[in-house]
Amino acid sequence: MTRKVSGGGATPATLALQRLGIAFVPHTYLHDPAHRSFGLEAAEALGVEPERVFKTLVASVDGRLAVGVVPVSRTLDLKALAAALGVKKAELADQHEAERKTGYVAGGISPIGQRTALPTVIDASADSHETIFVSGGRRGFELELSPHDLRTATAALKSQISRP
Repeated sequence: MTRKVSGGGATPATLALQRLGIAFVPHTYLHDPAHRSFGLEAAEALGVEPERVFKTLVASVDGRLAVGVVPVSRTLDLKALAAALGVKKAELADQHEAERKTGYVAGGISPIGQRTALPTVIDASADSHETIFVSGGRRGFELELSPHDLRTATAALKSQISRP
C-alpha cells in the first residue's frame, strides 16, 4: 500500500510516513475554493463515506496547542478533547497560530509531519474502519492509511471526542 510520492506531490506528511515505513495511499482531487467544507469536499470528490474522512482541528488547551482528529460528518467535542488531554478547557485555536505551528494552511492541515508536533487525539470511531483518510498537507490531497498507523505516526491518544 505504500506509495512514493514524487515531484510536487511530496509533503512533510508523506515524507514523515515514508521515514517511518508506514503504508499509505495518496489521493488527489481538484480543490474548489468555493466549497464551504474542506472535509466534505474531499469525501465527495473521492467518493468516500464522510465517516471515513477525518478533519484535523487545532485547539488551544490550557495555553498550548493540541490536535483533534474527527470524522468530517461530526463535530469536535471540545470538552471531550480537554478531558482526553487531562485539562479543564479547550477552544478552537486561532487559524494563523495553527498554521504557524503546524506548517500547513487551513483546509490542508495534516495531523502528520507538523512543523511542531502537537499532542493529538484521534476519535475512537476511526477504529471502526480498516482505513481512513486525513489531509496530506495541502488542499486537494488526502492520505489513506489505517487508524493504527495514524496513531503510530502521530503518537496520538484514542478517545471519543466527536459528537453529531
